[in-house]
Amino acid sequence: MSDVRRLAERVLRLEADAILGLIPKLDAGFDRAVELLHGCSGRVIVTGMGKSGLVGRKIAATLASTATPAYFLHPAEGVHGDLGMVGRGDVVLALSNSGETDEVLAILPPLKRLGVPLVLLTGNPTSTLARQCEVVIDVSVAEEACPMNLTPTCSSTAALAAGDALAMALLDRRGLRPEDFAALHPRGTLGWRALFKVSDLMLTGDAVPRVGEDVSMRDAIAEMTRKRKGVTTVVDAAGRLLGVITDGDLRRLHLKGKSKRPLRAGEAATRQAKTIGADDLAFKALEVMESFEITSLVIVDGEQRPVGLIHMHDILRAKIV
Repeated sequence: MSDVRRLAERVLRLEADAILGLIPKLDAGFDRAVELLHGCSGRVIVTGMGKSGLVGRKIAATLASTATPAYFLHPAEGVHGDLGMVGRGDVVLALSNSGETDEVLAILPPLKRLGVPLVLLTGNPTSTLARQCEVVIDVSVAEEACPMNLTPTCSSTAALAAGDALAMALLDRRGLRPEDFAALHPRGTLGWRALFKVSDLMLTGDAVPRVGEDVSMRDAIAEMTRKRKGVTTVVDAAGRLLGVITDGDLRRLHLKGKSKRPLRAGEAATRQAKTIGADDLAFKALEVMESFEITSLVIVDGEQRPVGLIHMHDILRAKIV
């Protein structure tokens, strides 16, 4: 292994260890932070200087994109007028590895006068900042990945991960649904994926290829040809799904040669066909298709009767990928 790759491996291992090291530190303070942020009637104001500020900007963006209104306040700009953006009902989420950042300390008095509670992510839980905050989350690390142990690396990674943990805990508390996420990302790929359900794209009614188990293979092929999806569902006398016949099944039957008697659809069908729910995301349907190397999924009702079919082409036409 080259020296460059060896150094890269060291950095990645140290940063991974820094994140794992946060797990034993999760305590009631984290619960309290989630409660404060969830109960915020205003907005979450994220603040920090330098690398902490850059991490804070990302945390604010993650919070805002997951239904927790948030924005970033630069503490140096804060003491020159930007504190006017903070109001009663807001909560401040501050980041400072040392806990002694002058610019963040400078905005504490006016925030205190407003009665705004403060949550602190810090590597120094006994610092000046920590003593003045309602909730302190310990994100300290054993060492930085920098060979000189100076450049914020492990510490900024740990703070970012802790911010993500807070955001995901809040997302869960708010009961954010895929359609809610899509509404917050109307033009993004992530939102587009979350926007469409299987029910939005699936074939229904007479458009679903369907034959009885006792029909001839000729009739089954005719149904596949009419519906032009390369597949047909096969149902029993009660209309319940028995299986499917695909173009691939037809090729395999042909390679096996003719049987002594004509096959019926029920005999040729592949049993235990893959199905998916109408309320599942279309993107999930695509993942199932790719996983099992198939091109369509059947949607069944509570009685196991096929009520829909979704084909990979339907998903691709919707530009979900």
